[in-house]
Amino acid sequence: MNQVFPSASTGPFGRRLKRARGAKVPATVLTGFLGAGKTTLLKRFLESPEGAGTAVVINEFGETGIDDALVRGSADETVLIGNGCLCCIARTDLQETLRGLLVERERGELPDFKRIVIETSGLADPSPILQTFATDRALGEAFYLELVVTVADAATGAATLEWSSEARKQAILADRIIVSKSDIANAEPLRARLRALNAGAEIIEASNGAVDPKSFTEPGDGQRNLFVAEAEHSDGISSFTLTFDAPMLWTVWLRAMDTLMAMRGSDLLRVKGFLAVEGCAGPVVVQFVQHLAHPPVELQAWPDDNRQSRVVFITRGVGENQVRDLFAAVKALA
Repeated sequence: MNQVFPSASTGPFGRRLKRARGAKVPATVLTGFLGAGKTTLLKRFLESPEGAGTAVVINEFGETGIDDALVRGSADETVLIGNGCLCCIARTDLQETLRGLLVERERGELPDFKRIVIETSGLADPSPILQTFATDRALGEAFYLELVVTVADAATGAATLEWSSEARKQAILADRIIVSKSDIANAEPLRARLRALNAGAEIIEASNGAVDPKSFTEPGDGQRNLFVAEAEHSDGISSFTLTFDAPMLWTVWLRAMDTLMAMRGSDLLRVKGFLAVEGCAGPVVVQFVQHLAHPPVELQAWPDDNRQSRVVFITRGVGENQVRDLFAAVKALA
């Protein structure tokens, strides 16, 4: 696109941002198996200074909610819960709930929340929630998916990971894993199992039901470690990192990913990383969940001295060599 009035703050993807979320509301997805202690940790976070002004969505299903009652202390659909925070339940469509929060905030009916935490049902696969931010353009303009935090129980978590595919996926898709109940059980067997499932996630331990509140708000080392994650998982799931030394044409990346999503979209559980694109001074943050692509965001500068493209793929039955060969073929045609 030719710009009549060019600006140093804009690029091929719009305004260059210091952080990928820019002015958007950062979103944390909080997941973990039944009884892992998500609600206890969430309550502690909401009571902290860092948790002030948080909108909480309890993504619970069924007519009777238990977790939302523990957090909210009310049966109303949307309630204020102190510390400038509010909470609502999403028993139908999460997108509809999030859109409703935006509308009510715009009308002044709700406080101007600065962050959103979505707590999933303990039996939930988090993938559909990750997709939500890519399927709705309005939500993509308003929210930025910053973290997936998974809570795992030191007492029963290792055994749960053996029989529950949902628990394994919760661990595999996490940016950060919080190990709870380490005060009553040896956490090392669980930590070892979690490292095998997701070597890139940051693993921290809760102390008496509490963690540093920044565990819910800052990507931290977990995001950086994600770029070197390579592990073999159960259920045919694997992860690998593609790196490219030279900047690539955006069309090469786009056409290769279009092909990959068209042919194996349901098996792309999560794709996330920094991309060096020709014509861009900073990296372009890319995220995909199955058939859906989040809007790309160009940053003003790289977060470190490494200027390589590095993108993590978490896939089911799609091998690293297959993906590399696809990119090589598209590049050769371009």
